[in-house]
Amino acid sequence: MSEKKYMPADLDNAGKIFPAQNTDTWSNVFRVGMELKQKVDPDTLKKALDRTLIRLPGFRVKLKRGTFWYCFEENTESCPVRKDVSNFCYRINLSEDNGFLFRVFYFDRKISLDVYHALCDGYGAVVFLSTLVGEYLRIKGCDVSHNEIVLNVNEKPDAEETEDAYKRYACSRERCSYPSDWVYHRRGAKLKGHLTNYTMATMSFGQLHAISKRYDVTVTELLSAVMLEVNYRKMLAEYKGKKKVCIQIPVNLRKAFPSRSLRNFVLCLRVQLEPRKEEYTFEEILSIVSSQLRSVNKPEILNSMMTKNVKMEKQIAAYAPLGLKNFLVGAGFQITAEKSTTALISNLGPVKLPRDMAEHIEKCFFYTGPGIVNGARCGVTSLGDKLTFTFSSRFKEDDAEREFFSKLATMGVDLSIETNRRAEAVRWAELFNSVDGEAYSRELYTFEGKALIR
Repeated sequence: MSEKKYMPADLDNAGKIFPAQNTDTWSNVFRVGMELKQKVDPDTLKKALDRTLIRLPGFRVKLKRGTFWYCFEENTESCPVRKDVSNFCYRINLSEDNGFLFRVFYFDRKISLDVYHALCDGYGAVVFLSTLVGEYLRIKGCDVSHNEIVLNVNEKPDAEETEDAYKRYACSRERCSYPSDWVYHRRGAKLKGHLTNYTMATMSFGQLHAISKRYDVTVTELLSAVMLEVNYRKMLAEYKGKKKVCIQIPVNLRKAFPSRSLRNFVLCLRVQLEPRKEEYTFEEILSIVSSQLRSVNKPEILNSMMTKNVKMEKQIAAYAPLGLKNFLVGAGFQITAEKSTTALISNLGPVKLPRDMAEHIEKCFFYTGPGIVNGARCGVTSLGDKLTFTFSSRFKEDDAEREFFSKLATMGVDLSIETNRRAEAVRWAELFNSVDGEAYSRELYTFEGKALIR
């Protein structure tokens, strides 16, 4: 019998676009993390990381430049564990961290994983993080069970975890097209370099779900509608109603196409508002969002989209030299992603930990990396009843964040706000009538609110 392949050699269909976008000003890096109920011991975390990498060799790789594509090769170095920094998701540098395509951070009770998107998507990162934290807790003496996302590090790797699931399922004969219209992008003063403005709200999933059920929509549809409304109003004020507003929403294809792959297996859908009227009611926006998402979030349409991507990889760019590919992919990204998207909302959904592990975790969180021109890139995830919604932005102003969370508060959602900018912390304190701000970590501040802006 031939030996099973556990170490990926080629980047998957989606992963191949990201090295061409890795510039001095931008990298597609995102963060998933967990806040424990006890302070993190870095030595124990390092032991857990070493064991996790044996179980998940698809993460034990470095990026190598080939003739036609970048590829993976085994990384035999030791992966470091670092104390956290206030500027999350900073640019990936292939010469740092012994060449690993992820970083493991700790601070106080938090364990965070920053991941280069060429390596995996949010689901793959959650499995890696959950397995890592589960093993950490076991070394600390806790009884923690295993499940589909908390893997047993003593088991052998599974070959399907490193498959390119796009190529496995792409078989559609239907045609599809991607929007290329330039849409509204917010104006404002930008931070320098790779500095990023993060604002995270923790809220009750139950409260949010009850509101969405009242409108007969999903939580993702509700949050997307709020984001569209906020940006549409800003567009009217800045451009007098001449530009479309578009929200990009990545979807996990594993729900429609079963796969245990821990690599990239997502596609991005879009919902948009046309500048046809001065004002839409929130109910009208909800109806538009729900209708647009449900019309395209179907297996046959998703398959046509992934098939087009796979064909493009094989037929158009298969034999072009890597330098030319990098130029074409970079230019294409500017047109089809950033320029055609006002904001992004990526919802990982609930992190389904075993009950005996969840009792040691305070909450989970998901930070997307900032865009170049997008006014907001937002990450959503939940554990139990605690849902976190995080804005990442290059803009100094936080008016979009304030309007977004104010809308949720007026709808009856209680919020706890956390930000990494001192000036914003003062403004959030004023918004929620907070008297004292608790210093959390390197100019990271937390404020509690109980829907005080109704």
